[in-house]
Amino acid sequence: MMIWLVGMSGAGKTTIGRHLYKKRKSVERATVLLDGDEIRRVFRHNHVPDAYTVGGRYRNAEHIVELCRLLDKQKIDVICCILCIFPKILLANRTEFSEYHEVHVHAPMSVLERRDTKGLYEAARKGLEKNVVGVDIDFPSPPNPDLFIDTSKGISVDDSVSAVAKMVGWD
Repeated sequence: MMIWLVGMSGAGKTTIGRHLYKKRKSVERATVLLDGDEIRRVFRHNHVPDAYTVGGRYRNAEHIVELCRLLDKQKIDVICCILCIFPKILLANRTEFSEYHEVHVHAPMSVLERRDTKGLYEAARKGLEKNVVGVDIDFPSPPNPDLFIDTSKGISVDDSVSAVAKMVGWD
């Protein structure tokens, strides 16, 4: 099973993913948590000149899909937290995996800029960082997510995790 948590930086995908992973591991099922930033480091893709361009982001997304495919074939459930800007990949995921659930984790740009846990948006606004999704690269909202969570509306992490768990039958 693939749970694909997609959204912009600071929306809460990784926080929700980590809590969901912890909850799932407590029932002893083979489950892996993959985070787009961590996978980028594993493949050392964050050190190449075009890492954060649209092309570099596409290559990173392809790496993540391939890793997810490998785990899915081994009957390992995957919780994948990714900033994926490619509707083509989201569409293909629906047929690539044994069971696919897409969750759009959202917050408006004004909230993301206030949170800015990595200092990414501030650096982009000052011209110190380029190829930032939401500033110089558009984030197309996933067209057909199975679940939409707006983390700016006061929903708790526990409630978000419960909503995802219920959707996939883990409750």
